[in-house]
Amino acid sequence: MSSRKPRAVANPLETTTTAPGERILKECHNLYVDSEQGLVKIASSVDVHLLPPRKKIFVMIMGNHSAGKSSFINWYIEEHIQKTGVAIETQGFTFITSGRKRESLTGNATLHLYPHFRPLLEFKGVTDYLSAEVSSSKQKKFSLLTFVDTPGLVDGDMVYPFSVNSAITWLGKQADLVLVFFDPMGQALCKRTLNIVEQLSDAVGDKLHFYLSKADEAGSETDRQRVMMQIVQELCRRPGLNKCGFEMSTIYIPNPQKPSRCVNQIDGMCQTIEKTINQAVQKTLDQLEKDCNLITSTIKDRLAQDRADVGHNRSVRVHSFLCGLLGVLLPALFILSFVVNTFAKEELDALVGEGGARVLSVSTAVFVYLWEWIPEDGQVVVVMAFGAFCYLLMFLSKYFARQGSNTLSKKEKRTLADYSDYIQDVVRLKKVKLYESYLQQCAAEGDF
Repeated sequence: MSSRKPRAVANPLETTTTAPGERILKECHNLYVDSEQGLVKIASSVDVHLLPPRKKIFVMIMGNHSAGKSSFINWYIEEHIQKTGVAIETQGFTFITSGRKRESLTGNATLHLYPHFRPLLEFKGVTDYLSAEVSSSKQKKFSLLTFVDTPGLVDGDMVYPFSVNSAITWLGKQADLVLVFFDPMGQALCKRTLNIVEQLSDAVGDKLHFYLSKADEAGSETDRQRVMMQIVQELCRRPGLNKCGFEMSTIYIPNPQKPSRCVNQIDGMCQTIEKTINQAVQKTLDQLEKDCNLITSTIKDRLAQDRADVGHNRSVRVHSFLCGLLGVLLPALFILSFVVNTFAKEELDALVGEGGARVLSVSTAVFVYLWEWIPEDGQVVVVMAFGAFCYLLMFLSKYFARQGSNTLSKKEKRTLADYSDYIQDVVRLKKVKLYESYLQQCAAEGDF
Protein backbone atom coordinates (compact mmCIF):
# COMPACT_ATOMS: atom_id res chain seq x y z
CA MET A 1 0.00 0.00 0.00
CA SER A 2 1.36 3.36 -0.96
CA SER A 3 2.05 5.87 1.79
CA ARG A 4 1.23 8.76 -0.51
CA LYS A 5 -1.78 10.65 0.79
CA PRO A 6 -4.58 11.35 -1.70
CA ARG A 7 -4.78 14.95 -2.80
CA ALA A 8 -8.01 16.71 -1.97
CA VAL A 9 -9.83 18.42 -4.81
CA ALA A 10 -9.27 22.12 -4.81
CA ASN A 11 -12.43 24.15 -4.89
CA PRO A 12 -11.95 27.73 -6.09
CA LEU A 13 -15.64 28.45 -5.58
CA GLU A 14 -15.51 28.25 -1.82
CA THR A 15 -14.27 31.82 -1.56
CA THR A 16 -17.19 33.23 -3.51
CA THR A 17 -20.57 34.03 -2.06
CA THR A 18 -23.09 31.67 -3.63
CA ALA A 19 -26.37 30.09 -2.63
CA PRO A 20 -25.94 26.78 -0.73
CA GLY A 21 -27.60 24.79 -3.52
CA GLU A 22 -25.41 26.34 -6.20
CA ARG A 23 -22.26 25.79 -4.15
CA ILE A 24 -23.13 22.14 -3.48
CA LEU A 25 -23.89 21.38 -7.13
CA LYS A 26 -20.65 23.01 -8.26
CA GLU A 27 -18.53 21.26 -5.64
CA CYS A 28 -20.06 17.89 -6.56
CA HIS A 29 -19.31 18.65 -10.20
CA ASN A 30 -15.68 19.46 -9.29
CA LEU A 31 -15.32 16.10 -7.51
CA TYR A 32 -16.11 14.42 -10.82
CA VAL A 33 -14.08 16.53 -13.25
CA ASP A 34 -10.86 17.16 -11.30
CA SER A 35 -8.03 16.58 -13.77
CA GLU A 36 -5.91 14.45 -11.41
CA GLN A 37 -8.30 12.56 -9.13
CA GLY A 38 -11.77 13.25 -10.48
CA LEU A 39 -14.29 10.44 -10.20
CA VAL A 40 -14.72 10.36 -13.98
CA LYS A 41 -10.98 9.70 -14.42
CA ILE A 42 -10.89 7.14 -11.60
CA ALA A 43 -13.94 5.34 -12.98
CA SER A 44 -12.45 5.17 -16.48
CA SER A 45 -9.36 3.43 -15.07
CA VAL A 46 -11.60 0.49 -14.08
CA ASP A 47 -13.73 0.64 -17.25
CA VAL A 48 -16.69 2.38 -15.63
CA HIS A 49 -18.25 5.24 -17.57
CA LEU A 50 -19.52 8.17 -15.50
CA LEU A 51 -20.92 11.52 -16.54
CA PRO A 52 -20.34 14.44 -14.20
CA PRO A 53 -23.55 15.71 -12.60
CA ARG A 54 -25.14 18.82 -13.97
CA LYS A 55 -24.40 22.04 -12.17
CA LYS A 56 -27.88 23.27 -13.02
CA ILE A 57 -31.31 21.75 -13.45
CA PHE A 58 -33.00 21.74 -16.85
CA VAL A 59 -36.50 23.16 -17.12
CA MET A 60 -38.17 22.46 -20.45
CA ILE A 61 -41.11 24.63 -21.47
CA MET A 62 -43.41 23.31 -24.16
CA GLY A 63 -46.77 24.26 -25.55
CA ASN A 64 -48.67 25.40 -28.57
CA HIS A 65 -47.66 28.34 -30.74
CA SER A 66 -47.91 31.72 -28.95
CA ALA A 67 -48.52 30.14 -25.53
CA GLY A 68 -46.20 32.62 -23.79
CA LYS A 69 -43.19 30.33 -23.29
CA SER A 70 -40.60 32.89 -24.34
CA SER A 71 -42.42 35.69 -22.49
CA PHE A 72 -42.24 33.72 -19.25
CA ILE A 73 -38.49 33.13 -19.67
CA ASN A 74 -37.90 36.85 -20.29
CA TRP A 75 -39.95 37.68 -17.20
CA TYR A 76 -38.16 35.13 -15.01
CA ILE A 77 -34.65 36.33 -15.84
CA GLU A 78 -35.80 39.97 -16.18
CA GLU A 79 -34.11 40.34 -19.54
CA HIS A 80 -35.54 40.41 -23.05
CA ILE A 81 -33.54 37.49 -24.37
CA GLN A 82 -36.16 35.59 -26.37
CA LYS A 83 -38.28 37.00 -29.16
CA THR A 84 -41.99 37.10 -28.42
CA GLY A 85 -45.05 37.68 -30.56
CA VAL A 86 -47.99 36.13 -32.31
CA ALA A 87 -45.80 34.75 -35.08
CA ILE A 88 -43.92 31.47 -34.58
CA GLU A 89 -40.76 32.99 -33.14
CA THR A 90 -39.18 29.85 -31.68
CA GLN A 91 -38.66 27.33 -34.49
CA GLY A 92 -35.93 25.28 -32.80
CA PHE A 93 -34.61 24.47 -29.35
CA THR A 94 -32.99 27.28 -27.38
CA PHE A 95 -31.09 26.77 -24.13
CA ILE A 96 -31.20 29.86 -21.92
CA THR A 97 -28.62 29.77 -19.16
CA SER A 98 -26.81 32.04 -16.73
CA GLY A 99 -23.18 32.89 -17.42
CA ARG A 100 -20.49 35.51 -17.10
CA LYS A 101 -21.60 37.65 -20.04
CA ARG A 102 -24.21 37.88 -22.75
CA GLU A 103 -23.45 35.48 -25.60
CA SER A 104 -25.24 33.48 -28.30
CA LEU A 105 -24.09 29.98 -29.25
CA THR A 106 -24.81 27.88 -32.32
CA GLY A 107 -25.65 24.18 -32.47
CA ASN A 108 -22.17 22.64 -32.16
CA ALA A 109 -21.10 25.09 -29.45
CA THR A 110 -24.32 24.33 -27.58
CA LEU A 111 -23.58 20.60 -27.59
CA HIS A 112 -20.04 21.29 -26.33
CA LEU A 113 -21.58 23.26 -23.48
CA TYR A 114 -24.12 20.50 -22.78
CA PRO A 115 -22.49 17.11 -23.56
CA HIS A 116 -25.44 15.34 -21.92
CA PHE A 117 -27.52 16.29 -24.94
CA ARG A 118 -25.23 14.92 -27.65
CA PRO A 119 -27.77 12.17 -28.46
CA LEU A 120 -29.78 14.97 -30.11
CA LEU A 121 -27.42 14.46 -33.06
CA GLU A 122 -29.36 11.29 -33.80
CA PHE A 123 -32.36 13.44 -34.78
CA LYS A 124 -31.62 14.52 -38.33
CA GLY A 125 -31.72 18.29 -38.80
CA VAL A 126 -31.94 19.25 -35.11
CA THR A 127 -28.39 20.62 -34.89
CA ASP A 128 -29.19 23.42 -37.35
CA TYR A 129 -32.07 24.47 -35.12
CA LEU A 130 -30.23 24.24 -31.82
CA SER A 131 -28.87 27.30 -30.04
CA ALA A 132 -28.03 28.68 -26.61
CA GLU A 133 -28.42 32.13 -25.12
CA VAL A 134 -26.13 32.99 -22.23
CA SER A 135 -27.31 35.78 -19.94
CA SER A 136 -25.54 37.45 -17.04
CA SER A 137 -28.82 37.71 -15.15
CA LYS A 138 -28.85 36.45 -11.56
CA GLN A 139 -32.55 37.01 -10.93
CA LYS A 140 -34.57 34.57 -8.84
CA LYS A 141 -32.99 31.09 -9.12
CA PHE A 142 -31.72 31.55 -12.67
CA SER A 143 -28.10 30.80 -11.70
CA LEU A 144 -29.23 27.27 -10.77
CA LEU A 145 -31.22 26.37 -13.84
CA THR A 146 -31.24 26.28 -17.62
CA PHE A 147 -34.43 26.84 -19.55
CA VAL A 148 -35.08 24.86 -22.73
CA ASP A 149 -37.44 26.81 -24.98
CA THR A 150 -39.08 24.46 -27.47
CA PRO A 151 -40.69 25.13 -30.88
CA GLY A 152 -44.26 26.40 -30.81
CA LEU A 153 -46.53 23.49 -31.73
CA VAL A 154 -49.29 23.76 -34.31
CA ASP A 155 -51.48 21.34 -36.23
CA GLY A 156 -52.28 21.29 -39.93
CA ASP A 157 -49.84 21.79 -42.78
CA MET A 158 -46.99 23.11 -40.64
CA VAL A 159 -43.82 21.19 -41.65
CA TYR A 160 -40.95 21.09 -39.17
CA PRO A 161 -37.36 20.59 -40.42
CA PHE A 162 -36.86 17.72 -37.99
CA SER A 163 -38.90 15.17 -36.05
CA VAL A 164 -40.24 17.69 -33.54
CA ASN A 165 -42.40 15.19 -31.62
CA SER A 166 -39.52 12.75 -31.07
CA ALA A 167 -37.01 15.48 -30.20
CA ILE A 168 -39.30 17.17 -27.64
CA THR A 169 -40.20 13.81 -26.11
CA TRP A 170 -36.51 12.88 -25.76
CA LEU A 171 -35.62 16.26 -24.24
CA GLY A 172 -38.54 16.02 -21.84
CA LYS A 173 -37.20 12.72 -20.54
CA GLN A 174 -33.81 14.34 -19.86
CA ALA A 175 -35.24 17.47 -18.22
CA ASP A 176 -35.71 17.80 -14.48
CA LEU A 177 -38.98 19.68 -14.91
CA VAL A 178 -41.41 20.03 -17.83
CA LEU A 179 -43.77 23.03 -17.86
CA VAL A 180 -46.67 22.67 -20.30
CA PHE A 181 -48.29 25.94 -21.33
CA PHE A 182 -51.79 26.04 -22.80
CA ASP A 183 -52.88 29.18 -24.64
CA PRO A 184 -56.53 30.07 -23.91
CA MET A 185 -56.92 31.93 -27.21
CA GLY A 186 -57.92 28.97 -29.40
CA GLN A 187 -54.72 26.87 -29.67
CA ALA A 188 -54.88 25.08 -26.33
CA LEU A 189 -56.26 21.86 -27.82
CA CYS A 190 -53.44 21.45 -30.35
CA LYS A 191 -53.33 17.70 -31.03
CA ARG A 192 -49.58 17.71 -31.53
CA THR A 193 -49.12 19.19 -28.05
CA LEU A 194 -51.52 16.68 -26.52
CA ASN A 195 -49.81 13.75 -28.26
CA ILE A 196 -46.39 14.75 -26.91
CA VAL A 197 -47.79 15.37 -23.44
CA GLU A 198 -49.36 11.90 -23.45
CA GLN A 199 -46.05 10.28 -24.43
CA LEU A 200 -44.19 12.19 -21.72
CA SER A 201 -46.83 11.35 -19.14
CA ASP A 202 -46.22 7.64 -19.67
CA ALA A 203 -42.46 8.05 -19.21
CA VAL A 204 -41.96 10.96 -16.78
CA GLY A 205 -45.41 11.92 -15.54
CA ASP A 206 -44.06 13.23 -12.23
CA LYS A 207 -42.08 15.92 -14.06
CA LEU A 208 -45.08 17.38 -15.89
CA HIS A 209 -46.84 20.51 -14.65
CA PHE A 210 -49.70 22.14 -16.54
CA TYR A 211 -50.50 25.85 -16.75
CA LEU A 212 -53.08 27.99 -18.44
CA SER A 213 -50.89 30.82 -19.65
CA LYS A 214 -52.07 34.32 -20.51
CA ALA A 215 -54.95 33.69 -18.14
CA ASP A 216 -55.65 37.43 -17.88
CA GLU A 217 -56.52 37.45 -21.58
CA ALA A 218 -59.13 34.69 -21.32
CA GLY A 219 -61.98 37.10 -20.65
CA SER A 220 -64.15 36.90 -17.58
CA GLU A 221 -63.80 34.35 -14.82
CA THR A 222 -66.61 32.35 -16.41
CA ASP A 223 -64.81 32.29 -19.76
CA ARG A 224 -61.59 31.29 -18.05
CA GLN A 225 -63.23 28.39 -16.22
CA ARG A 226 -64.88 27.25 -19.46
CA VAL A 227 -61.52 27.20 -21.25
CA MET A 228 -59.89 25.27 -18.42
CA MET A 229 -62.73 22.73 -18.41
CA GLN A 230 -62.33 22.20 -22.16
CA ILE A 231 -58.60 21.64 -21.79
CA VAL A 232 -58.97 19.30 -18.83
CA GLN A 233 -61.73 17.31 -20.56
CA GLU A 234 -59.57 16.91 -23.66
CA LEU A 235 -56.59 15.81 -21.57
CA CYS A 236 -58.64 13.36 -19.54
CA ARG A 237 -59.99 11.72 -22.71
CA ARG A 238 -56.52 10.31 -23.19
CA PRO A 239 -55.88 7.21 -21.03
CA GLY A 240 -52.33 8.24 -20.17
CA LEU A 241 -53.46 11.60 -18.80
CA ASN A 242 -56.64 10.56 -16.99
CA LYS A 243 -55.16 10.58 -13.51
CA CYS A 244 -56.41 11.56 -10.10
CA GLY A 245 -55.19 14.83 -8.68
CA PHE A 246 -54.88 16.52 -12.07
CA GLU A 247 -54.06 20.18 -11.53
CA MET A 248 -53.81 23.17 -13.86
CA SER A 249 -52.78 26.56 -12.55
CA THR A 250 -53.54 29.94 -14.11
CA ILE A 251 -50.58 32.20 -14.80
CA TYR A 252 -49.83 35.41 -16.65
CA ILE A 253 -47.00 37.92 -16.81
CA PRO A 254 -47.69 40.62 -14.16
CA ASN A 255 -48.09 44.10 -15.58
CA PRO A 256 -48.45 46.94 -13.03
CA GLN A 257 -49.91 49.15 -15.75
CA LYS A 258 -52.55 46.56 -16.58
CA PRO A 259 -53.90 45.11 -13.32
CA SER A 260 -56.11 42.04 -13.51
CA ARG A 261 -58.52 40.43 -11.08
CA CYS A 262 -57.54 37.00 -12.33
CA VAL A 263 -55.71 34.81 -9.82
CA ASN A 264 -52.06 34.64 -10.85
CA GLN A 265 -50.25 31.51 -9.68
CA ILE A 266 -46.95 32.36 -11.35
CA ASP A 267 -45.27 32.60 -7.93
CA GLY A 268 -46.38 29.03 -7.26
CA MET A 269 -44.69 27.97 -10.50
CA CYS A 270 -41.49 29.67 -9.32
CA GLN A 271 -41.78 27.69 -6.07
CA THR A 272 -42.14 24.50 -8.14
CA ILE A 273 -38.89 25.36 -9.89
CA GLU A 274 -37.17 26.02 -6.56
CA LYS A 275 -38.47 22.72 -5.17
CA THR A 276 -37.05 20.92 -8.22
CA ILE A 277 -33.68 22.59 -7.58
CA ASN A 278 -33.68 21.34 -3.98
CA GLN A 279 -34.57 17.85 -5.15
CA ALA A 280 -31.75 18.01 -7.72
CA VAL A 281 -29.27 18.83 -4.95
CA GLN A 282 -30.42 15.79 -2.97
CA LYS A 283 -30.33 13.56 -6.06
CA THR A 284 -26.83 14.76 -6.91
CA LEU A 285 -25.56 13.95 -3.42
CA ASP A 286 -27.29 10.56 -3.50
CA GLN A 287 -25.81 9.85 -6.95
CA LEU A 288 -22.37 10.81 -5.62
CA GLU A 289 -22.76 8.14 -2.93
CA LYS A 290 -23.88 5.56 -5.50
CA ASP A 291 -20.99 6.36 -7.83
CA CYS A 292 -18.50 6.09 -4.94
CA ASN A 293 -19.94 2.68 -4.07
CA LEU A 294 -19.80 1.62 -7.71
CA ILE A 295 -16.15 2.64 -8.12
CA THR A 296 -14.93 1.16 -4.82
CA SER A 297 -16.78 -2.12 -5.41
CA THR A 298 -15.37 -2.30 -8.94
CA ILE A 299 -11.84 -1.66 -7.65
CA LYS A 300 -12.34 -4.32 -4.98
CA ASP A 301 -13.59 -6.78 -7.59
CA ARG A 302 -10.72 -5.90 -9.93
CA LEU A 303 -8.11 -6.54 -7.21
CA ALA A 304 -9.85 -9.78 -6.19
CA GLN A 305 -9.94 -10.90 -9.82
CA ASP A 306 -6.27 -10.05 -10.16
CA ARG A 307 -5.43 -12.26 -7.17
CA ALA A 308 -7.47 -15.06 -8.74
CA ASP A 309 -5.68 -14.52 -12.07
CA VAL A 310 -2.30 -14.72 -10.33
CA GLY A 311 -3.27 -18.08 -8.79
CA HIS A 312 -4.62 -19.27 -12.14
CA ASN A 313 -1.42 -18.26 -13.92
CA ARG A 314 0.64 -20.12 -11.34
CA SER A 315 -1.46 -23.24 -11.88
CA VAL A 316 -1.23 -23.17 -15.68
CA ARG A 317 2.51 -22.55 -15.52
CA VAL A 318 2.90 -25.69 -13.40
CA HIS A 319 0.80 -27.68 -15.87
CA SER A 320 2.76 -26.29 -18.80
CA PHE A 321 6.09 -27.13 -17.14
CA LEU A 322 5.06 -30.70 -16.26
CA CYS A 323 3.74 -31.44 -19.76
CA GLY A 324 6.86 -29.95 -21.35
CA LEU A 325 9.11 -31.88 -18.98
CA LEU A 326 7.39 -35.16 -19.72
CA GLY A 327 7.35 -34.38 -23.45
CA VAL A 328 11.15 -34.13 -23.39
CA LEU A 329 12.03 -36.63 -20.65
CA LEU A 330 10.05 -39.63 -21.91
CA PRO A 331 11.53 -39.75 -25.42
CA ALA A 332 14.98 -39.08 -23.94
CA LEU A 333 14.64 -42.06 -21.58
CA PHE A 334 13.26 -44.19 -24.40
CA ILE A 335 16.28 -43.49 -26.60
CA LEU A 336 18.66 -43.79 -23.64
CA SER A 337 17.32 -47.28 -22.83
CA PHE A 338 18.49 -48.55 -26.22
CA VAL A 339 21.85 -46.84 -25.89
CA VAL A 340 22.46 -48.29 -22.41
CA ASN A 341 21.38 -51.74 -23.58
CA THR A 342 24.20 -51.78 -26.16
CA PHE A 343 26.88 -51.65 -23.45
CA ALA A 344 27.98 -54.50 -21.25
CA LYS A 345 27.74 -53.91 -17.50
CA GLU A 346 31.52 -53.67 -17.12
CA GLU A 347 31.80 -51.15 -19.98
CA LEU A 348 29.03 -49.02 -18.51
CA ASP A 349 30.66 -49.07 -15.07
CA ALA A 350 33.91 -47.96 -16.64
CA LEU A 351 32.20 -45.09 -18.50
CA VAL A 352 29.95 -43.56 -15.84
CA GLY A 353 30.99 -45.32 -12.68
CA GLU A 354 29.17 -47.98 -10.73
CA GLY A 355 26.66 -45.54 -9.20
CA GLY A 356 25.91 -43.87 -12.52
CA ALA A 357 25.47 -47.22 -14.19
CA ARG A 358 22.98 -48.28 -11.49
CA VAL A 359 20.94 -45.06 -11.98
CA LEU A 360 20.84 -45.52 -15.75
CA SER A 361 19.81 -49.14 -15.43
CA VAL A 362 16.97 -48.34 -13.03
CA SER A 363 15.79 -45.34 -15.13
CA THR A 364 15.62 -47.35 -18.34
CA ALA A 365 14.50 -50.67 -16.84
CA VAL A 366 10.79 -49.93 -17.43
CA PHE A 367 11.32 -49.11 -21.10
CA VAL A 368 13.54 -52.20 -21.58
CA TYR A 369 10.97 -54.44 -19.90
CA LEU A 370 8.07 -53.04 -21.92
CA TRP A 371 10.03 -53.25 -25.16
CA GLU A 372 10.85 -56.90 -24.59
CA TRP A 373 7.19 -57.57 -23.78
CA ILE A 374 5.92 -56.04 -27.08
CA PRO A 375 5.79 -58.46 -30.04
CA GLU A 376 8.17 -57.60 -32.89
CA ASP A 377 5.38 -57.04 -35.44
CA GLY A 378 3.80 -54.42 -33.13
CA GLN A 379 6.89 -52.47 -32.18
CA VAL A 380 6.61 -49.98 -35.08
CA VAL A 381 3.03 -49.14 -34.12
CA VAL A 382 4.03 -48.67 -30.49
CA VAL A 383 6.89 -46.34 -31.44
CA MET A 384 4.54 -44.24 -33.57
CA ALA A 385 1.95 -44.11 -30.78
CA PHE A 386 4.64 -43.19 -28.26
CA GLY A 387 5.87 -40.40 -30.52
CA ALA A 388 2.32 -39.09 -30.94
CA PHE A 389 1.85 -39.12 -27.15
CA CYS A 390 5.08 -37.13 -26.64
CA TYR A 391 3.95 -34.66 -29.31
CA LEU A 392 0.62 -34.31 -27.48
CA LEU A 393 2.46 -33.50 -24.27
CA MET A 394 4.45 -30.74 -26.00
CA PHE A 395 1.24 -29.37 -27.54
CA LEU A 396 -0.44 -29.32 -24.11
CA SER A 397 2.60 -27.54 -22.68
CA LYS A 398 2.25 -24.74 -25.22
CA TYR A 399 -1.55 -24.69 -24.80
CA PHE A 400 -1.32 -24.23 -21.03
CA ALA A 401 1.31 -21.54 -21.51
CA ARG A 402 -1.17 -19.52 -23.57
CA GLN A 403 -3.96 -19.83 -20.98
CA GLY A 404 -2.43 -17.30 -18.62
CA SER A 405 -4.38 -14.08 -17.92
CA ASN A 406 -3.04 -10.56 -17.90
CA THR A 407 -2.45 -9.34 -14.38
CA LEU A 408 -1.94 -5.94 -12.81
CA SER A 409 1.53 -4.63 -12.18
CA LYS A 410 2.55 -3.55 -8.69
CA LYS A 411 2.22 0.08 -9.76
CA GLU A 412 -1.31 -0.47 -11.09
CA LYS A 413 -2.39 -2.25 -7.90
CA ARG A 414 -0.93 0.53 -5.80
CA THR A 415 -2.75 3.14 -7.90
CA LEU A 416 -6.10 1.34 -7.50
CA ALA A 417 -5.56 1.07 -3.76
CA ASP A 418 -4.80 4.81 -3.62
CA TYR A 419 -7.96 5.58 -5.57
CA SER A 420 -10.02 3.49 -3.16
CA ASP A 421 -8.46 5.25 -0.16
CA TYR A 422 -9.06 8.64 -1.77
CA ILE A 423 -12.76 7.92 -2.32
CA GLN A 424 -13.12 6.61 1.22
CA ASP A 425 -11.10 9.31 3.00
CA VAL A 426 -11.79 12.39 0.87
CA VAL A 427 -14.84 12.06 -1.37
CA ARG A 428 -17.14 10.37 1.13
CA LEU A 429 -16.13 12.81 3.85
CA LYS A 430 -16.77 15.71 1.46
CA LYS A 431 -20.18 14.29 0.63
CA VAL A 432 -21.12 14.09 4.32
CA LYS A 433 -20.10 17.71 4.86
CA LEU A 434 -22.04 18.86 1.80
CA TYR A 435 -25.14 17.05 3.00
CA GLU A 436 -24.79 18.65 6.42
CA SER A 437 -24.42 22.13 4.93
CA TYR A 438 -27.51 21.50 2.80
CA LEU A 439 -29.61 20.30 5.74
CA GLN A 440 -28.48 23.16 7.98
CA GLN A 441 -30.43 25.62 5.84
CA CYS A 442 -33.72 23.89 6.62
CA ALA A 443 -33.38 21.72 9.74
CA ALA A 444 -33.32 22.97 13.32
CA GLU A 445 -29.93 23.56 14.86
CA GLY A 446 -30.65 21.03 17.60
CA ASP A 447 -31.08 18.26 15.03
CA PHE A 448 -27.32 18.21 14.36
